[in-house]
Amino acid sequence: MVTIRPERPADVERRESLLDVSYGPIRFAKTSERLREGRLPELSLIAAEGRRLVGTVRLWRIAAGPGRPALLLGPLAVAPDCRNRGIGSTLVQQALRVAARRAHRAVLLVGDAPYYGRFGFSSAKTGALWLPGPYERHRLLGCELAPGALDDAQGLISACGPLAAKPDLAALVAGLVANQPIRGSRAA
Repeated sequence: MVTIRPERPADVERRESLLDVSYGPIRFAKTSERLREGRLPELSLIAAEGRRLVGTVRLWRIAAGPGRPALLLGPLAVAPDCRNRGIGSTLVQQALRVAARRAHRAVLLVGDAPYYGRFGFSSAKTGALWLPGPYERHRLLGCELAPGALDDAQGLISACGPLAAKPDLAALVAGLVANQPIRGSRAA
Protein backbone atom coordinates (compact mmCIF):
# COMPACT_ATOMS: atom_id res chain seq x y z
CA MET A 1 0.00 0.00 0.00
CA VAL A 2 1.33 3.43 -1.01
CA THR A 3 1.05 6.33 1.42
CA ILE A 4 1.46 10.00 0.48
CA ARG A 5 2.94 12.14 3.25
CA PRO A 6 5.08 15.23 3.81
CA GLU A 7 8.77 14.68 3.31
CA ARG A 8 10.86 14.29 6.46
CA PRO A 9 14.57 15.10 6.90
CA ALA A 10 15.31 11.35 6.95
CA ASP A 11 13.83 11.09 3.40
CA VAL A 12 16.24 13.53 1.73
CA GLU A 13 18.98 11.06 0.79
CA ARG A 14 16.47 8.54 -0.61
CA ARG A 15 14.65 11.32 -2.50
CA GLU A 16 17.90 12.44 -4.09
CA SER A 17 18.70 8.84 -5.06
CA LEU A 18 15.27 8.47 -6.67
CA LEU A 19 15.77 11.72 -8.62
CA ASP A 20 19.22 10.52 -9.74
CA VAL A 21 17.70 7.27 -11.04
CA SER A 22 14.77 9.08 -12.69
CA TYR A 23 16.60 12.00 -14.31
CA GLY A 24 20.34 11.42 -14.02
CA PRO A 25 22.81 14.27 -13.74
CA ILE A 26 21.04 16.25 -16.50
CA ARG A 27 18.50 17.35 -13.90
CA PHE A 28 21.02 19.83 -12.52
CA ALA A 29 21.37 21.51 -15.93
CA LYS A 30 17.65 22.24 -16.38
CA THR A 31 16.42 25.84 -16.31
CA SER A 32 13.80 24.92 -13.71
CA GLU A 33 16.65 23.91 -11.40
CA ARG A 34 17.94 27.50 -11.52
CA LEU A 35 14.65 28.57 -9.87
CA ARG A 36 14.95 25.91 -7.15
CA GLU A 37 18.67 26.21 -6.45
CA GLY A 38 19.47 27.46 -2.96
CA ARG A 39 15.79 27.73 -2.02
CA LEU A 40 13.54 25.88 0.39
CA PRO A 41 10.48 24.20 -1.13
CA GLU A 42 7.01 25.39 -0.17
CA LEU A 43 5.82 21.78 -0.16
CA SER A 44 7.57 18.43 -0.41
CA LEU A 45 5.57 15.22 -0.61
CA ILE A 46 6.76 11.67 -0.91
CA ALA A 47 5.06 8.40 -1.74
CA ALA A 48 6.14 5.52 0.48
CA GLU A 49 5.43 1.84 0.16
CA GLY A 50 6.26 0.49 3.57
CA ARG A 51 9.69 1.93 4.35
CA ARG A 52 10.58 2.40 0.69
CA LEU A 53 10.35 5.84 -0.93
CA VAL A 54 8.74 5.29 -4.34
CA GLY A 55 7.76 8.81 -5.41
CA THR A 56 8.37 12.49 -4.81
CA VAL A 57 7.02 15.87 -5.82
CA ARG A 58 7.98 19.36 -4.67
CA LEU A 59 6.51 22.84 -5.09
CA TRP A 60 8.58 26.04 -4.98
CA ARG A 61 7.60 29.70 -4.60
CA ILE A 62 8.11 31.76 -7.73
CA ALA A 63 6.78 34.91 -9.35
CA ALA A 64 4.96 34.41 -12.65
CA GLY A 65 6.06 37.84 -13.79
CA PRO A 66 6.40 40.91 -11.57
CA GLY A 67 4.17 40.89 -8.49
CA ARG A 68 2.35 37.66 -9.36
CA PRO A 69 3.05 34.92 -6.80
CA ALA A 70 2.79 31.32 -7.97
CA LEU A 71 4.35 27.92 -7.37
CA LEU A 72 6.63 25.83 -9.57
CA LEU A 73 5.92 22.09 -9.56
CA GLY A 74 8.87 19.75 -9.92
CA PRO A 75 10.57 17.56 -10.04
CA LEU A 76 8.02 14.76 -9.99
CA ALA A 77 9.53 11.28 -9.95
CA VAL A 78 8.34 7.72 -9.41
CA ALA A 79 10.59 4.68 -8.99
CA PRO A 80 10.89 2.91 -12.38
CA ASP A 81 9.41 -0.36 -11.08
CA CYS A 82 6.41 1.49 -9.60
CA ARG A 83 5.36 3.50 -12.65
CA ASN A 84 1.90 3.17 -14.25
CA ARG A 85 0.27 2.56 -10.86
CA GLY A 86 -1.12 6.09 -10.41
CA ILE A 87 1.51 7.17 -7.89
CA GLY A 88 2.60 10.22 -9.91
CA SER A 89 -1.00 11.26 -10.47
CA THR A 90 -1.78 10.93 -6.78
CA LEU A 91 1.28 13.01 -5.86
CA VAL A 92 0.29 15.80 -8.28
CA GLN A 93 -3.34 15.80 -7.14
CA GLN A 94 -2.35 15.92 -3.47
CA ALA A 95 0.21 18.68 -4.10
CA LEU A 96 -2.41 20.80 -5.90
CA ARG A 97 -4.96 20.23 -3.11
CA VAL A 98 -2.47 21.30 -0.42
CA ALA A 99 -1.40 24.33 -2.48
CA ALA A 100 -5.04 25.42 -2.90
CA ARG A 101 -5.69 24.91 0.83
CA ARG A 102 -2.70 27.17 1.54
CA ALA A 103 -4.34 29.86 -0.65
CA HIS A 104 -1.85 29.64 -3.52
CA ARG A 105 -3.50 30.79 -6.72
CA ALA A 106 -1.45 29.25 -9.56
CA VAL A 107 1.10 26.53 -10.30
CA LEU A 108 3.52 26.45 -13.24
CA LEU A 109 5.75 23.66 -14.52
CA VAL A 110 7.81 22.59 -17.49
CA GLY A 111 6.44 19.26 -18.64
CA ASP A 112 4.39 17.18 -21.06
CA ALA A 113 0.98 18.68 -21.81
CA PRO A 114 -0.66 15.28 -22.47
CA TYR A 115 0.31 14.08 -18.97
CA TYR A 116 -0.29 17.28 -16.98
CA GLY A 117 -3.40 18.38 -18.91
CA ARG A 118 -5.59 16.01 -16.90
CA PHE A 119 -4.75 18.04 -13.76
CA GLY A 120 -5.73 21.35 -15.38
CA PHE A 121 -2.34 22.42 -16.76
CA SER A 122 -2.11 24.04 -20.17
CA SER A 123 -0.08 26.59 -22.10
CA ALA A 124 -3.14 28.81 -22.64
CA LYS A 125 -1.97 31.53 -20.21
CA THR A 126 1.81 31.07 -20.24
CA GLY A 127 2.57 32.55 -23.67
CA ALA A 128 3.80 35.90 -22.32
CA LEU A 129 5.91 34.31 -19.56
CA TRP A 130 9.49 33.14 -19.94
CA LEU A 131 12.12 31.30 -17.94
CA PRO A 132 15.68 32.50 -17.22
CA GLY A 133 17.37 30.02 -19.55
CA PRO A 134 16.70 27.50 -22.31
CA TYR A 135 13.44 25.54 -22.33
CA GLU A 136 10.85 24.32 -24.81
CA ARG A 137 8.14 27.00 -24.85
CA HIS A 138 5.29 24.53 -25.51
CA ARG A 139 6.22 22.70 -22.29
CA LEU A 140 5.70 25.77 -20.05
CA LEU A 141 2.31 24.99 -18.51
CA GLY A 142 0.13 26.66 -15.91
CA CYS A 143 -2.76 25.62 -13.70
CA GLU A 144 -5.01 28.15 -11.99
CA LEU A 145 -6.06 27.17 -8.49
CA ALA A 146 -8.13 30.36 -8.36
CA PRO A 147 -9.99 31.48 -11.50
CA GLY A 148 -8.16 34.26 -13.35
CA ALA A 149 -4.92 33.82 -11.39
CA LEU A 150 -2.86 33.78 -14.59
CA ASP A 151 -4.91 36.31 -16.59
CA ASP A 152 -2.51 38.67 -18.36
CA ALA A 153 0.54 37.03 -16.71
CA GLN A 154 3.67 38.25 -18.43
CA GLY A 155 7.36 38.61 -17.83
CA LEU A 156 10.24 36.66 -16.39
CA ILE A 157 9.48 33.78 -14.04
CA SER A 158 11.72 34.24 -11.01
CA ALA A 159 12.47 32.49 -7.73
CA CYS A 160 11.10 34.16 -4.63
CA GLY A 161 10.95 31.49 -1.93
CA PRO A 162 12.96 31.44 1.26
CA LEU A 163 16.67 30.74 0.94
CA ALA A 164 18.09 27.51 2.30
CA ALA A 165 20.68 27.84 5.05
CA LYS A 166 24.19 27.73 3.66
CA PRO A 167 26.78 25.59 5.42
CA ASP A 168 29.42 27.42 7.43
CA LEU A 169 32.42 26.58 5.25
CA ALA A 170 34.95 27.77 7.85
CA ALA A 171 33.46 25.38 10.43
CA LEU A 172 33.44 22.51 7.92
CA VAL A 173 37.08 23.08 6.99
CA ALA A 174 38.10 23.42 10.64
CA GLY A 175 36.32 20.15 11.41
CA LEU A 176 38.05 18.37 8.54
CA VAL A 177 41.45 19.73 9.52
CA ALA A 178 40.93 18.79 13.18
CA ASN A 179 40.20 15.19 12.17
CA GLN A 180 43.29 14.82 9.95
CA PRO A 181 46.47 13.38 11.38
CA ILE A 182 49.28 15.89 11.41
CA ARG A 183 51.93 14.88 8.96
CA GLY A 184 55.43 16.09 9.59
CA SER A 185 58.22 16.18 7.09
CA ARG A 186 60.79 13.45 7.29
CA ALA A 187 64.47 14.18 6.97
CA ALA A 188 66.29 11.91 4.58
